[in-house]
Amino acid sequence: MASMFDPNVLDEVCRRKREWEQRHASAAERRDSFTTLSGQAVERVYTPADIADLDYERDLGLPGEFPFLRGVHPTGYRGRLWTMRMFSGFGSAEESNARYKFLLQHGETGLSVAFDFPTLVGYDTDHRAARGEFGKCGVAVNSLADMELLFDGIPVDQITTSMTINGPAAVVWAMYLAAAEKRGIPMAALGGTIQNDILKEYSAQNTYIIPPRPALRIVVDTFEFGTRHVPRWNTISISGYHIREAGATAVQELAFTLADGLTYVEAGVERGLKVEEFAPRLSFFFNVHNDFFEEIAKYRAARRIWARELAHRHSVEDPRALWLRFHAQTAGCALTAQQPENNAARVALQALAAVLGGAQSLHTNSMDEALALPSELAARVALRTQQIIAHESGVTNTVDPLGGSYYVEWLTNQMEAAVYDYFDRIEKWGGMLAAVEHGHIQREIADSAARYQHEVEARQRIVVGVNDYVTEEAVQIPILKMDPEGERRHRARLNRVRRERDNEAVSARLAALEAAARRSDNLMPCILDAVRAYATLGETCDVLRKVFGEYQPLDIV
Repeated sequence: MASMFDPNVLDEVCRRKREWEQRHASAAERRDSFTTLSGQAVERVYTPADIADLDYERDLGLPGEFPFLRGVHPTGYRGRLWTMRMFSGFGSAEESNARYKFLLQHGETGLSVAFDFPTLVGYDTDHRAARGEFGKCGVAVNSLADMELLFDGIPVDQITTSMTINGPAAVVWAMYLAAAEKRGIPMAALGGTIQNDILKEYSAQNTYIIPPRPALRIVVDTFEFGTRHVPRWNTISISGYHIREAGATAVQELAFTLADGLTYVEAGVERGLKVEEFAPRLSFFFNVHNDFFEEIAKYRAARRIWARELAHRHSVEDPRALWLRFHAQTAGCALTAQQPENNAARVALQALAAVLGGAQSLHTNSMDEALALPSELAARVALRTQQIIAHESGVTNTVDPLGGSYYVEWLTNQMEAAVYDYFDRIEKWGGMLAAVEHGHIQREIADSAARYQHEVEARQRIVVGVNDYVTEEAVQIPILKMDPEGERRHRARLNRVRRERDNEAVSARLAALEAAARRSDNLMPCILDAVRAYATLGETCDVLRKVFGEYQPLDIV
């Protein structure tokens, strides 16, 4: 097929634009140049000439059809709204359980679990390295007993649960499966997601345990186990969110995330899995930053690139296996401690961009998160923001409402071209795994973070309330206060578990896990056996540390 525009019409458009530019050449503008957050120059106006090479069938298509630029579902939000999944967790399992019930009562349609930092790196609360970190950035989960309390009274077979956990993802997932099993709920009935994206940990969030190659092996173990036993579960959420939070641009976020995803697919194929079997359960997780149109273009480009690359690299024909389904979260790094009420406006615009970009699931940050974990009031306002967009704005009435916008289509194409430039660079670095191991990705992100910070400090980018429109008013919003007895109760439960369980059985099952890790067995069955016996998170992860060693971060300065 050819361009969707008549060449004669394009010539006339170009002629009229040149005349328009001449007539208004002296019109004053606020700055010498305008760019996206990724540094892409933005023109004053866009016309059909800027997307003259666009082939409708090849490049856009219709919703629910290849290349899925306009969405993976033919009905968009007319058929089903996105899952409203508020990222939440703090203190003890009891406190977080109460917050989940509060959010569900107020209309949340899916759970998303935040874990504290010791849990994220595979330590029990009483480990010396965990001192002072209990419950600060999420809930502490040390054993199956905590997981049982965390979801007590919650119908896990009727809602989906997302868990933001990476280094010890297989262990925490096993606890969730075992806790449901004890309630008589079979694995096959459970739906949800574990983040489990270990590659981005080495370049962004840094909640790793063991080195990249054995960690990648365990990720593929979860693919294999999930495909066979937990078919409704997304065994990975390939995450650009933390890449962006670490300072990457939108282009880098998209390029590195998709490159990670393609690496996971290749690892699954090397294991002997069929792409059509496990690719439908791969999900993605993206950031929603402040540049409204760039974020929308990012999501549209992501779907097209992913579908084309799987079709090209692996000859995938099943449309379901070509879908890029994604969860989005508004940008934590865009929140400000100054004038925190401004964050409500930022979050609303970011959430709207995610919806216009076709997110399947969305978390909206709370206005107070630059100061503390969210209060009930702030969390409810953040949830209501999604509900207002869903039910009052009208943007859900049609699929891909910005499709055909000269600017959005041009920006989508520019985003895609920039991603492929990075793909070429990554290939020269030896692939994504080698690029991470040698620090190339880390350096790219660090350079972008430094550049953005310089722009803010030089007031080349205005952050309202921080480097302009500043006030001296004291913060006057309620701040969450955690139960001071929470850590004491948690430690008492941990000690009781160790005292009352069958410690000989725990030792035997941990020994079986070690033996399987030294071979090439799938580790999920052994991990499940260990957590069923109430082996703790720290004990189970210590087996992995013993066999594979601990990862030591690179010095990228």
